[in-house]
Amino acid sequence: MHAMQYEMTLPADYDMSVIRARVARVGHLLDDWEGLGFKSYLVRERGRHGSEVNQYAPFYLWNTVEGMNRFLWGGAFQGLVDDFGRPAVLQWTGLAYAEGTASRAAFAVRRREPLPAGTELSALMAEAVGETERLAGADGAVLAAAAVDPHRWELVRFSLWEDDAPETAGEVFEVLHLSAPGRELIPRGRQW
Repeated sequence: MHAMQYEMTLPADYDMSVIRARVARVGHLLDDWEGLGFKSYLVRERGRHGSEVNQYAPFYLWNTVEGMNRFLWGGAFQGLVDDFGRPAVLQWTGLAYAEGTASRAAFAVRRREPLPAGTELSALMAEAVGETERLAGADGAVLAAAAVDPHRWELVRFSLWEDDAPETAGEVFEVLHLSAPGRELIPRGRQW
């Protein structure tokens, strides 16, 4: 499992209906993308759910590196680059994945945090796995995942929620569309 995200922070007065229309127009194009676990088309709007910015920030879980690379290098990503410029693409190695019982994703929560030096890595990873399972077991949870960037030693916790934004730490996003052609293929539990 590989996690990936890019963020496009937009001007404070940006008309976010442009992003909503874009997702409505092209979101379905990844509904059957080979190698993709899921892509959540995410937005944050300034003044809503604690956001200070307007932002478009899709989050992906990939089942295969080949699927991810085909997306990035095979032309699909170029449309976004042509329209908005080339964003930095963040990537994390999968640690854990768990399914919740809710079915429709309306909100996402992402929490990125540095892994403190001097702490045993196996203990930090075990904690991340436990938190992933706890989040997925909460009322209204669709799924939860955790991944790490070992270059920056950064942990990302990601969860999808059915109804209103949950009371959990992190940045809250609205889910505009969910493409999930290989969600059932994402390995459950700890990823090592």
